[in-house]
Amino acid sequence: MMTIERFDVGPRLSDMAVHQGVVYLAGQVPSDSSKDITGQTEEVLAMVDALLARAGSDKTKILRAQIYIADIQEIGGMNVAWDAWVPAGHTPPRATVEAKLADPAWKVEIVITAAV
Repeated sequence: MMTIERFDVGPRLSDMAVHQGVVYLAGQVPSDSSKDITGQTEEVLAMVDALLARAGSDKTKILRAQIYIADIQEIGGMNVAWDAWVPAGHTPPRATVEAKLADPAWKVEIVITAAV
């Protein structure tokens, strides 16, 4: 039997699911939308760290990152936080696209898939 473990299950989504040694994170968004894109990205990456740790993983095991930013002109500010966070030699495959996010105050949303 294949087991799927879900974390922080809500009526609409779970924050994370683990299946066959792979961790799937829901899109992580900032709590403090008053920050600039660098600050929002730092906050979201800290959330990613915490979720991966709960699943027995970490950022060196990221298989893929999908980054959505509200304004592609702010990619430089997002990359400042990303580059400081991602470990050298462990940069994952990544896509970064401009998207209209669910809350207009959010500047970034990050989706991560990682190995356990």
